Amino acid sequence: MIEDGSQTKTNIWVKYCFLLVVAIPVVIIDQITKFIVRNNLELEETWVPWPWVDRFGRIVHWKNEGSAFNLLSWNNWVFVLLALIGVVVIVYYFPRIPQHDWTFRLSMGLLLGGIIGNNLIDRMFLGYVTDFIMVGYFDVFNLADVSNFAGLIVLVAGYLAEERKNKSMKKE
Repeated sequence: MIEDGSQTKTNIWVKYCFLLVVAIPVVIIDQITKFIVRNNLELEETWVPWPWVDRFGRIVHWKNEGSAFNLLSWNNWVFVLLALIGVVVIVYYFPRIPQHDWTFRLSMGLLLGGIIGNNLIDRMFLGYVTDFIMVGYFDVFNLADVSNFAGLIVLVAGYLAEERKNKSMKKE
């Protein structure tokens, strides 16, 4: 069956709708939380709502000019370029992901939201990333980092589930 141009455009938007429904809230929530931290805490200031929480985690206003653990802090433009490449790859590849592969689709949405929140908006407009979540005495991170990590976990879990399903189908 040959599709007309308007039907094809509609199908593309329907396919991208899932990606946007996942990525946009991630970006919005990430940016709002960073805005709140930047406007309510001085740089490196810590906030703990209750003293007993301090040993588990705290909010710390942190400026990260590098990657994880502040590595490569002198290469802001490299992170912007890598983020742009990541966005282009996800946007290009997403419509080709089968509709039934929801884990892969979800992971791409989470990764896109995290990439845009950290490596595009923060780095392009601020020149650094605002981090603020510190769990225990681990490195400081933010919600875009959580989204990226969750996207990778969902991607790996989906892949492993698919592999397990394929192996069981081969045995039958």
